[in-house]
Amino acid sequence: MLDFFKRKGSTSNSSEVNVELPTTNVAIPIPENADVPIPENADVPISQSQFQRIDLDSLDYDPGTRKQIWEYHVNQRDEIRRAYIKKGPHQPPLETFKKSGKQNRSFQASWYRNNSKWLEYSPTTDAAYCLPCFVFHNPNVVVGQNAFIVGGFRNWKKVGGRDCSFQVHIGKDPNSAHRVAEQMCKDLMNQSQHLQRVVDHFTTEQIANNRLQLKATIFIVRYLAFQAIAFRGRDESFSSLNRGNFHESLGIVTFWNEKVAEIIEKAPKNATYTSPRIQKEILHVFSAKVKKAIREEIGDAKFCIMVDEARDESMKEQMAVVFRYVDAEGFVKERFFGLIHVVDTAALTLKKGIYSLLSQYCLDIQNIRGQGYDGASNMRGMWNGLQALILNDCPYAYYIHCFAHRLQLALVKASKQVVPTSHFFLTLLFLIKIVSASCKRNEQLKVANANEIAHLIDLEELETGSGLNQIGTLQRPGETLLQNIIDGAIDGENRAEGESAYEGLTSFEFVFILHLEKETMEITDKLCQALQSQSQDILNAMHLVSSTKALIQKFRDDGWDGLLTTVISFCEKHRIDVLDMNARYVARRGRARNQPDNVTNEHHYRVNIFYATIDSQLQELNYRFNEDAMELLRLSSALEPREALKSFRISDLCLLVKNFYPQDFTDYDKQVLEKELYHFEHNVVQDPEFKKLKSLSELSQWLVRTGNSEHYKLVYRMVILVLTLPVSTATTERAFSAMKLVKTELRNKMEDDFLNDSLMLYIEKDIASTFSLDSIVDDFEDLKERRVPFS
Repeated sequence: MLDFFKRKGSTSNSSEVNVELPTTNVAIPIPENADVPIPENADVPISQSQFQRIDLDSLDYDPGTRKQIWEYHVNQRDEIRRAYIKKGPHQPPLETFKKSGKQNRSFQASWYRNNSKWLEYSPTTDAAYCLPCFVFHNPNVVVGQNAFIVGGFRNWKKVGGRDCSFQVHIGKDPNSAHRVAEQMCKDLMNQSQHLQRVVDHFTTEQIANNRLQLKATIFIVRYLAFQAIAFRGRDESFSSLNRGNFHESLGIVTFWNEKVAEIIEKAPKNATYTSPRIQKEILHVFSAKVKKAIREEIGDAKFCIMVDEARDESMKEQMAVVFRYVDAEGFVKERFFGLIHVVDTAALTLKKGIYSLLSQYCLDIQNIRGQGYDGASNMRGMWNGLQALILNDCPYAYYIHCFAHRLQLALVKASKQVVPTSHFFLTLLFLIKIVSASCKRNEQLKVANANEIAHLIDLEELETGSGLNQIGTLQRPGETLLQNIIDGAIDGENRAEGESAYEGLTSFEFVFILHLEKETMEITDKLCQALQSQSQDILNAMHLVSSTKALIQKFRDDGWDGLLTTVISFCEKHRIDVLDMNARYVARRGRARNQPDNVTNEHHYRVNIFYATIDSQLQELNYRFNEDAMELLRLSSALEPREALKSFRISDLCLLVKNFYPQDFTDYDKQVLEKELYHFEHNVVQDPEFKKLKSLSELSQWLVRTGNSEHYKLVYRMVILVLTLPVSTATTERAFSAMKLVKTELRNKMEDDFLNDSLMLYIEKDIASTFSLDSIVDDFEDLKERRVPFS
């Protein structure tokens, strides 16, 4: 059955692997001298990672110690064979040869003369060998025929006479193994019959032309990937008016560069290097180099993994993996390292995907010092979640719930706690729905907004300048638009929607909550923006959380009078009815949660809403951000520059190492740590430049810049470990945003490898842009044997 349905031209070997196109799951390059046996005639695909450039001048010519030909990459064997044949048999002219055996016999120099074309001698192993048989040795032959190839010949008493072993090895049959090997050596050195003869005819100019042609393709691939532009077109035939972005971009290059146009025109049709398959190979070369650069940047440092999973537009579950670490210059880096397609979002499945990625790039699981997730149950579960599974293998991979996600949860939950506030957001959503229902309404809003801005500028109530007074306000222009909707309504439904929206927008209730939320959002905005920074450290983030709570509390204590004055002024300016604050309060459709029953007037009612809204936000912030009580953060805060200036808590830092990072410090390190901290306090903390530092990340960079990271290695190690703790998963969220953009622009249905490589270039373009085109050409050439030479 399987033989009947096998692919055309395929062999019956079911284990055959198709490695024609590269994948992102490349193996880590093995050492150059790794002992990897590869049968000569076996149809085994050779991966790119096993290909190493060989210096022919450094080849070992001692037959007793040299590597076998089959141990080299299959594409290099002929080159190495020719080098050995050109060198000739290894025949050291020794004055005396080692004697062995019962008869005390030895190798004789006179044997060279009679067997000058093939006989070799190794002083290292005191054995004779055959050069032609070595050059074309097949490891699958019978063991007895390997005497002059692998183990060597030492039975000197059988040399000479009727049954001379040398003559037996040569054989009388014209088709003996030795004579066949000699003929193969002659054929190999007959350059007119070998492909290398054709390659050698290529001049330096022709090779330069080939590289220039390929560079044009690489340049366009890089440009399209950086901009997340689609590569392919619907119709890429020569008669098409739009052949797709790649070919159209290539047309622009050839239009302005006659040299490139001429080279491409004269290139063989099977070696133009512009096909979609070649584009993907080039993209993969870029991606592999970016990952290699990130891996080298991490080195042996401790790192944190930040993971988030989402479903893409093609209904595939994808898991984005980001590494957080401190580089050699002390900068905190968060690097996107891959998008893993998973069959489901179970914690065990996610763990297997992460471990597989780590093992491919030789990243030790025991070096994980932090985990950052968005708080989903399958991620943060204490018993069966992803964090628990990783903690079982690495007990020092401390979990941090994404700060940005917690802030979002706190604000959303707080907005639903108070009924008037929740009603405000429902009204706001309804207004947005009304305005965005048609293009005509959007245009009307823009025109009304522009007219309002122009009017205020004429009255000198607004400033002009770059970035100021951009179209986007929904104040008076929104009111004008709603009036137009009401007046121009052709049916009762549209008129009712317009009147309902207008009534909500022009109510004192809406304006009051609008300004209340504006004030609190402005306070939390600083924290929200800071959490998006990749270099943000967890201690500084906790300081921002504390300052945000303090500012909200201050607004609660002192902000009521100012808020009420602002609301009344706004209502009077925009002709909105202002409620009589002394009027008797009449219960409406809803009442603020936890509001006392003895509300007497409107002023009392508004005050209760004010306090209830702010108290709800403070309660949620205190609940979501309660890490102040965590021992790890309390001890780590002793490293923070502002805390160190107040009181450098040496005992806390010693406890930090003892309780939380025992694996990163030896017993001897722990003994000398306290003394080093005393020196650090006296020499570094008192430095005037130290007093200017504001965060732990700035401290890390300053220590490296001043050389103190070498003088105080243990202190710097603690700084790095604390900086490795994650703050938010903003980088993983940006990866999914990029995936949505790339998939929308490049096509919804993309292979996983193509998507991964495209995302790697788009997100980490700062690394990819540092690679020269020549280095990409070299790596591209090494992927496989090309039809034209590039070097």
